[in-house]
Amino acid sequence: MENYSVPEVRRITKFAMEAAKNRRRKVTSVDKANVLATSRLWRRTVTEMSKDYGEIELNHFYVDNCAMQLAINPKQFDVIVTGNLFGDILSDEAAVLGGSIGMMPSASIGESTSLYEPIHGSAPDIQGLGIANPSATVLSAAMLLCHSLHEEEAARAIESAVEQALNAGWRTADLYKDGFKKDDTKTMTQVIISYL
Repeated sequence: MENYSVPEVRRITKFAMEAAKNRRRKVTSVDKANVLATSRLWRRTVTEMSKDYGEIELNHFYVDNCAMQLAINPKQFDVIVTGNLFGDILSDEAAVLGGSIGMMPSASIGESTSLYEPIHGSAPDIQGLGIANPSATVLSAAMLLCHSLHEEEAARAIESAVEQALNAGWRTADLYKDGFKKDDTKTMTQVIISYL
């Protein structure tokens, strides 16, 4: 069972609202307020916080509906804010939308410490095989530059390099289809670097 305090929910919500300012100005808060007391606290706190961000559109979804909506209409979402349990499940589902879990960076933003890593973790089962997609690791570095070091220009350059490599047809095994260039982890990393 997740346990949240009002200050913690406020901190997380502030981060989401601030992120939305630089995006499509839309935040979706995900909870299970119809069943869980912690989710009712979550929803009340997020709703209260949203009053400080009048320019941001706030929607509330129950987690089961959000999971379904991610599958059938993902473009309706921009910034999703939720607790760890629901976020872990929804982020794995959302990874499929990018074509592979190897494309998804992640960030756990704390008050004083943050952790940036690919959503798939270290993937020790494929270590040394040359089949891992380095994109999520590279994009996690971009998130670190943006959110912890406030180096937005450097972060955008890295994101652009990944996008350019993909647009040029470069793919690792997890994303490969006929008509693309299939390469190993090292080559894909070098290609991304070449676009910086």
